[in-house]
Amino acid sequence: MPRSPIPADRPIAIYYEHPEWFKPLFAELERRGTPIVRIDAARHHFDPAETPHYSLVFNRMSPSAYNRGAANAIFSTRAWLAHLALHGVRVVNGHEAWLAETSKAAQLSLLSRLGLPYPAARVINHPAEAPAAAAGLRFPIVIKPNVGGSGAGVRRFDSPESLADAVRDGDLSLGIDSTALVQEFITAEEGRIVRVETVGGKVIYGIRVYTPGNTFDLCPADVCQRVDGTALDAQICAVDAPARGLRVEGYTPPVDVVADVERITAAAGIEVGGVEYLVDVRDGQRYYYDVNALSNFVADARNVVGFDPFVTLADYLEREAVAALSTARGGAREAA
Repeated sequence: MPRSPIPADRPIAIYYEHPEWFKPLFAELERRGTPIVRIDAARHHFDPAETPHYSLVFNRMSPSAYNRGAANAIFSTRAWLAHLALHGVRVVNGHEAWLAETSKAAQLSLLSRLGLPYPAARVINHPAEAPAAAAGLRFPIVIKPNVGGSGAGVRRFDSPESLADAVRDGDLSLGIDSTALVQEFITAEEGRIVRVETVGGKVIYGIRVYTPGNTFDLCPADVCQRVDGTALDAQICAVDAPARGLRVEGYTPPVDVVADVERITAAAGIEVGGVEYLVDVRDGQRYYYDVNALSNFVADARNVVGFDPFVTLADYLEREAVAALSTARGGAREAA
């Protein structure tokens, strides 16, 4: 086993909730002999008076955790990340990134500030506000919970009447923070979306995911079929993915998209993440619509994009952990 540059008494902490998505990362770090601590976000406690002795914390918490019985972790994560920041612990995808990850409203405000196009939307905090908020938007529209992830809770309405009926019948949920987007539904050109992934704030690859248009769950780790029909071999592949008709292919995004994505993730404080966009079949316009601080890399990446992004990610985490340890030692010498 290779010798790790990370000392055993200052391990890298991986803070996560989903039991399957991160197996490849664990396997790569363990292959290197890198000392790690796995922290289950759904069953976690901390002492506000203590500074954790990790070289680095990697935040892998998912906003869709409430679909897996772990809603409790969504808001406690905010408190823990704030604690780590106050105590000077190096965190990849820290407090700022988590705030962006758990607010689709904040993501759109960020896109607006950057002058980037996104599907027209309004933000509401009560179902009764939905019809008025939808006025002036092009139907169909979707209601998106502010805290989402993996398409959780997204509903489509094809007419103002159907939306009004749902409100009248009490059949409209805004999610766990009672906040949601009322947003124009974009029919994607060729039924595909593009996801561009970053590590260390730099784009490492893009993929195009083709969908029949009847699902909002486009998690790249769950797409198990290439566009040419080849089944992907992966440890973390949803068994129903081929049945949903999702297909994927590697894609090199244009230079201007690379620049946009790196601006977005930098502004959101996201070091490891992905940005999704689509092209509207009606006007040919590109629209950014999702900013992710949780990167579920595409399944069987070597067979789709030509390399293993978990190797790239592990390299980055080790470099950042070594740099954080060096900074901490320098500070300790100055204090002495």
